[in-house]
Amino acid sequence: MKKVPIEHEFQASGAKLTYFEWGTGPGPVVLLLHATGFHARCWDQVVRFLPDDYHVYAVDMRGHGRSEKVAPYVWRSFGRDVRDLVEHLNIRDAIGVGHSMGGHCLTQVAASHPDVFERLLLIDPVIFEPAAYSTDRYRGFAGPEDHPVAKRRNEWDSWEEMYERFRDREPFSLWRDEVLRDYCRYGVVARADGQGFELACPPLVESTIYLGNTSTDIYDVIPLVHIPVVILRAKPRDPEVHQIMDFSLSPTWEKIAEQFSSGRDVSLPHLSHFIPMENPELVARFIEDKDAIENPVAT
Repeated sequence: MKKVPIEHEFQASGAKLTYFEWGTGPGPVVLLLHATGFHARCWDQVVRFLPDDYHVYAVDMRGHGRSEKVAPYVWRSFGRDVRDLVEHLNIRDAIGVGHSMGGHCLTQVAASHPDVFERLLLIDPVIFEPAAYSTDRYRGFAGPEDHPVAKRRNEWDSWEEMYERFRDREPFSLWRDEVLRDYCRYGVVARADGQGFELACPPLVESTIYLGNTSTDIYDVIPLVHIPVVILRAKPRDPEVHQIMDFSLSPTWEKIAEQFSSGRDVSLPHLSHFIPMENPELVARFIEDKDAIENPVAT
């Protein structure tokens, strides 16, 4: 049975955020942060595999989903928004789970608010090798409007049309069907003119985030994170061979777990960057079982 969340709004200092809440039981509190271009409801299938007594929150980051579309779209702003929210919710000793950009932002929050999380699960976080933050990984683009993501199709007659267009195309064809349906169903909003739908994360917003992500060097705060951190990594990307936008491969530095005082690395070379979309049960298992890393990983 599909678990139905409660939708909330919160005015952070920089943007109005929408977040979703599942359950209010005595079990652990879980905070879920999505990747660039995604939204909170992409976690629905992960939540489905968690015990019913878990108290789960998932956030639409600014510029995404039902949250306000307001600049700046830089990762320190996303981190500040989440800090405002966890203070508002008075979250303590939670399990923080972040995919891609979400993993980067969770690290920021864990560093500045050490009582919020008891442990982190960072799923293929976009944390590059240290040298990458002194170079322009996206050189060659005149601006966000020049990035290929800015040219994504933005207008749709319905979410079903979007689903039918994506279902047989990689990487979407690798996803669980239920996840793809959630991605499409909650990934569009009604157009202001009432003529169909448009992406809930506008293409220009998404491209702006990609071009700005090397400006947030995370290595100044990683030493402040003293809780257990598990890193799930997809097949690694060779920057000399593979394109930066090849999401079949991992953007995560292979040695990032070593930078945390209590970090552990899990390599999942059979999965793409979209680990929660391809195997939500596996992600739920790591959320539920803090010792899951000690056991063989199911495919």
